[in-house]
Amino acid sequence: MILPILQYGDPVLRAKGKPIEAIGDRIRELAENMIDTMHAAHGVGLAAQQIGKPLQLTVLDVSAVEDRPSTLKLDGKDTDPKAAMPLVLINPEIELRGETEVGIEGCLSFPEITGDIERAQSVTVRAQTLEGEIIQIEASGFLARAIQHEGDHLNGILFIDRMRSAAKAALSSRLRRLQKETKRGIRHGEELVTETTL
Repeated sequence: MILPILQYGDPVLRAKGKPIEAIGDRIRELAENMIDTMHAAHGVGLAAQQIGKPLQLTVLDVSAVEDRPSTLKLDGKDTDPKAAMPLVLINPEIELRGETEVGIEGCLSFPEITGDIERAQSVTVRAQTLEGEIIQIEASGFLARAIQHEGDHLNGILFIDRMRSAAKAALSSRLRRLQKETKRGIRHGEELVTETTL
C-alpha cells in the first residue's frame, strides 16, 4: 500500500524515533508499505517519520542508482549492493568511518529541493532485520550516504540542518513556502493528521 509522505513543516519529521521492541506483523506490513511508497516516489530511502510514525525503522534501495557507486559487506562478506536491496533496518546503530566528502542530496519530504551535504564516506551499521536477526553492515559510497541521511531522519534531523548556512539561506523562501503549505494542509485536514500519527 502506498502511504502519504509527510512534507517539511510537519512536526513528526522532527520526532526522534522510538526503538521497536517487538517485530510483529504490524511492523512487517509497515516496512512493506514503506518499500512500496519509496519505490512509487522514486526514492532511495524512506524513514518511518516520513510516513508519520516516529519509530527506529528505515528502508533503502539504491539498486537503480547507476552513476554513484556503492560497496557493501553484510556480516563481513562482500555483497553486491543491488542483490541486497531493498534493505530494512530496524533500530540501527550507525558508526561513521573514514574521510568526509560533499555530495548532492534530495529528500522525499522536500520535493524539488537539493543541496550539497558533507557526509562520511563509509559507515558501519548494526541493525535488526524483519526476522529479528542482528546484522552488521559495512557500506561506502552512495549507500553510506543514504544510510546516514535516513539515520538522521530517525533522530529528527533533516538534511537541510546539514547544509552550509549560505546554501540554506538561498533556499529560505522555498523552505518557508513549503512549511506554510504543509501547515495549511495539516490545519485543513484533521483526518490526515490522525491517519499519519501514532
